[in-house]
Amino acid sequence: MFPRIALLAAALVAPLPPLCAAESPAIDDAAWLQTKGTLIFQDTFDREEEGNGLKAIGNGWESATADRAPQIKQSDLDQGILKILSDGQAAGHGIHIHHDAGFADGGTTLRFRFPGQNKGETLTVGHVDREMKGVHAGHLCYAILSPGSILLRDHKTGISEEKLRARRAEFLARKEPLPADLDTLLKTKEKTVPWTADHEWHDLTLAFEGDEMRLSIDGKVIVAHRSEGFAHPMKRWLSFSAANTVWLDDVKIWQVR
Repeated sequence: MFPRIALLAAALVAPLPPLCAAESPAIDDAAWLQTKGTLIFQDTFDREEEGNGLKAIGNGWESATADRAPQIKQSDLDQGILKILSDGQAAGHGIHIHHDAGFADGGTTLRFRFPGQNKGETLTVGHVDREMKGVHAGHLCYAILSPGSILLRDHKTGISEEKLRARRAEFLARKEPLPADLDTLLKTKEKTVPWTADHEWHDLTLAFEGDEMRLSIDGKVIVAHRSEGFAHPMKRWLSFSAANTVWLDDVKIWQVR
């Protein structure tokens, strides 16, 4: 066989190289929720709140800190936007707004904006199951958006698991480093990636599939992490909290079976 013919034959039978990460199909979790899921709740906040109490936001929402500081308006429905202004000092606890959810696989889509009215604006969005035993306040999992990073954390099998929480508290109280085994374990329960916040509106998708939690902004997955607590079978409450100001709109909760 002539050399050129031999080279051509080898090229024809050689396996194709694998796709690089950039060529791999991108995950579109908003589309996954819409095509595979059932919409179980939605709110565009096109109304006025009724007073300043626990249920003032309406449509099934509860503000767990409203009754702690009834004289302080920590949530306002204004022109179809839920405007949160958390006052943790007055209430003795950062604002905690929640709504029934109830799914294993599924997730939430929403629009958010940091309006730039305060320094260090943050948004925490995640899930709680108050019927769960052995976990402090039923904290399951959260995504925390900060000015320079996004964190995903499994609370159920991490810092909110009662035995781990008690052990961790001993060292924190003494201002001592955590022992290596505890520190290593807790680090497996979370993942942080860099991210730069701005003051524009963005679409956010928080999706759960098995033991994986994924957060997307404007259709792009920013961070994904696997941890056993993410697979909790009943994410009963969708929960929001904030350091101070954040605006929310177009909240939708989806269940995927």
